[in-house]
Amino acid sequence: MSNAARPPITCHVLDTTTGRPAANLAVRLSCVAVPSIEFVGITNNDGRIAAWENKQGSEEGAYVESKGGVIPALLAMIAEQGTKDSATGPPGSSLWKLQFNTGAHYGIGNTFFPIVELSFLVVKDEHFHVPLLLGPYSFTTYRGS
Repeated sequence: MSNAARPPITCHVLDTTTGRPAANLAVRLSCVAVPSIEFVGITNNDGRIAAWENKQGSEEGAYVESKGGVIPALLAMIAEQGTKDSATGPPGSSLWKLQFNTGAHYGIGNTFFPIVELSFLVVKDEHFHVPLLLGPYSFTTYRGS
């Protein structure tokens, strides 16, 4: 079950060219079924998003406020968007995206991937950690713990 103190979806970015965490990298998180609500963050010195933020207009921000903040809103979206259609994923799963602004991190002309976008399935009551191993001309990811 998810810990209420931490978001149900977290990420960690390591720069494989330096062997160090990728600090100050802009990241966006969204549920594919509700693309108008986005959560944003900047990686800290450890390459992690310490807390997701929602800085959107009144309609999208009202949803987050009505749920009691970012973490409750994420948990509610995961629960509400869980699919019953096995063609799009296992029962209760929802499709989410993490978008990493690697062009701004490396410099737009210094990377083959100016945006790295990862799509993954999330299931209610589980924690999903998505590490990204990043270089200017390659990246890899996996489901972390």
